[in-house]
Amino acid sequence: MSSAPTTEAAGGQPAVRAGAVRESDAPHGVPSCELPGWSERFGVVAGITTRGSDASEPFDLGLWGRAPVGEVMGRWRAFRRHHAGFGGFVLAHQVHGTRVLWHERIEGWLQLEGADGHATAARGLLLTVTVADCVPVYLVDPRRGALALLHAGWRGAAGGILRAGLELLRERAGSDPRDVVMHTGVGVCGDCYEVGSEVLSALGLPVDGEGPWHVDIRDRLLAQARWLGIGEATRSAWCTAHDGDRFFSHRASGGADGRMVAYLGFR
Repeated sequence: MSSAPTTEAAGGQPAVRAGAVRESDAPHGVPSCELPGWSERFGVVAGITTRGSDASEPFDLGLWGRAPVGEVMGRWRAFRRHHAGFGGFVLAHQVHGTRVLWHERIEGWLQLEGADGHATAARGLLLTVTVADCVPVYLVDPRRGALALLHAGWRGAAGGILRAGLELLRERAGSDPRDVVMHTGVGVCGDCYEVGSEVLSALGLPVDGEGPWHVDIRDRLLAQARWLGIGEATRSAWCTAHDGDRFFSHRASGGADGRMVAYLGFR
C-alpha cells in the first residue's frame, strides 16, 4: 500500500490520507478482491467480486442484466455460501440517487427498491452494492462499531451521497467524521471516463475548453471527504476499464458487461 502526502483538510479538520490501495485477490472461494488490512484493523469483511478466470463463464452477479436469471442466482448462492458467517445479506435496486438505508439485524437475503447505500451497526449482516464503473464507497467507524457501503456514480457524488451516509451514521450510531475511515473502491479512472460539461458542472468543476472532458469520481469523493472532515481516506488503484480482464466495465463494453458486487460487514 502506498500513500500520497497528507494534506490539511478545510476548516482545520483532520487531514485525509489519500493513499492508493490495490485490493488483493482473495486466496480461496468465489473470485474476489479484498481490502488489505481491514479485517485485522476493524474486524470486517470488505471487498468486491471480480470477473473470474473463466472468460466463457464470468462471475456476473447483475440481477437486472442480460445474463440468464438461473445462472445469476446460482452465482449469488455461491457468494452467500462463501460468506456463511453472515446470517443476513442486503441489496437494493440502485437508482443513482442519495438514499441510504439503516438496517438492524436481518436474517436471510433482503432485496429492496430505490436505494444506493446501506448502513448498520449489526454484526453478521453483509451490506452489498452492485457496480461496473461506479464507485463503491466503504465507511467504517471502528470507535462506535458502525459502517456504511455506498454506490456512487457521478449523480450520487454530485447529489451528496457521501454526506448522506455520514449523516446517517451520526444519527443512528453517534459517529464523528473524524473517526471514520473511508475507501473509494474499484471504479473507472479519469482517463477512461469521458463526460459532458453537465457532469463537470454538477460536480462543481470548471468547464474549460471545448472538451472532451474526463473525471475520476474517486477524486471528487476524496475532495468531499476533506470538506466533510473524514479522518482517513484511501482510493483504489484499479480501473474497471484498464483492468477489464479482472473487472466488469459498463462503459468499456458498451453496456454489455456484467456486474460486480462490493460488500462490507462486521464478522
